[in-house]
Amino acid sequence: MPDPRYPIGPFTPDANPTPASRARHIEEIAALPAKFRKALSGLSPGQLATPYREGGWTLKQVAHHVPDSHLNAYVRFKLALTENIPTIKPYDEAAWARLKDSEVSSIEVSLSLLEALHIRWVNLLRSLKPNDFNRKLNHPESGIQDLDRMLALYSWHGNHHTAHITSTRERMKW
Repeated sequence: MPDPRYPIGPFTPDANPTPASRARHIEEIAALPAKFRKALSGLSPGQLATPYREGGWTLKQVAHHVPDSHLNAYVRFKLALTENIPTIKPYDEAAWARLKDSEVSSIEVSLSLLEALHIRWVNLLRSLKPNDFNRKLNHPESGIQDLDRMLALYSWHGNHHTAHITSTRERMKW
């Protein structure tokens, strides 16, 4: 049985990003809102309160985490495109997942946010020139990273969390 923390495997950056790999990642980011909505479709409040693994977030927390994370990613892309190696602000994802807005908000709010955000983000990504993906940012915890790596990371991230939901549904026979 695969590790429930990494149902699609851990993130592996592209060794040599190409226009084709970038296009694939952008299309995965573009497709995520519909895939994520479908994965969450029809789940009851009790099912949404189920953790995807022992000690893990509930499916509802995952539903709110992805737009939180992708909002940060979108801002990080914009900073890297407009500043010279900006130092970005990390955030405590687990603390964000425990905040009241994630508890009381319907997942529909986050699904709608994800859809709107991805329209803007994909429009930005599709406008970039190949050299733009060489632009860098500084993450205080993981160091200097270029936008090629960030693009691959967030393409994987959306699929990773979608798989948390779909693998839970399969395991629970929902």
